[in-house]
Amino acid sequence: MTLFVNRLTQLDASLWCPQRGLIGVSWYVDAELDGELGEDGMLFDFGRVKPWIKSRLDADADHTLLVPTRAPGLSISECSEGICVRTSLPYTLEVRAPRQAFTMLPWQEVTPERLAASLARELMKRPPPRVSDIRLRLRDEVVDGAVYTYSHGLKHHTGNCQRIAHGHRSRLHIWQRGERCPELEAQWAGHLDDRYLVDQADIVDQAEPEIYPSLTSRYRAEQGRFQLRLPRERCIVLDSPTTVEHIAAWLARQIAEETGRSTRVQAFEGIDKGAIAEARP
Repeated sequence: MTLFVNRLTQLDASLWCPQRGLIGVSWYVDAELDGELGEDGMLFDFGRVKPWIKSRLDADADHTLLVPTRAPGLSISECSEGICVRTSLPYTLEVRAPRQAFTMLPWQEVTPERLAASLARELMKRPPPRVSDIRLRLRDEVVDGAVYTYSHGLKHHTGNCQRIAHGHRSRLHIWQRGERCPELEAQWAGHLDDRYLVDQADIVDQAEPEIYPSLTSRYRAEQGRFQLRLPRERCIVLDSPTTVEHIAAWLARQIAEETGRSTRVQAFEGIDKGAIAEARP
């Protein structure tokens, strides 16, 4: 007998891609559990499925940087913050953070299929009674319109959002004169896609050599010390924390100033939550 639960929860993280670099991801998590029925006629108490799997994913890959340790141009070492990850392809990046901010995976590249199988194996190390197998599926939200990925860190957050390199895949809605603006949505989603959003207050160094201008962000949060360095061109600097509320407000102001029209923006942090902001030119 198999129990399935679609959209059981969602997983938000960032991953290092040898082709694209730092990418934010937001995946729905679907689950299937095989086993024998009990005397109560159930395989597994449905009310316990979601919190049991969600709690383990939250303590594992969620809101971490997924690191394919065998990717070309990538090295890992210990540092005073915990772990240091350095890359050279497709661009240089250095992340220093506590160990729990990373999920190390012995692969050349991270894929949702391979990660789902790995997470399912971890769940099966201590399965619930009568459960003989667990399968997970990670899948993108289907979006009819503009979508982008971004990474960030929130030093004031008391949960795992404080980790300096986690991210999201998000929709973007823009209105002007009471109507949606698909062209503006596509334009700004393209501008934000695969970027790192950083608070100006966290920047400690903006090196400007002729060939490789870089930006370094550093802060201390409840979980420890964090530092990230990457090319300046991969960053978008805000004059505020990079919460979805501030992202929405920043986008509304930028678009209103550029177009000369009052603008309403609905920005998402991953799949299900977000913020709406309006601005006038």
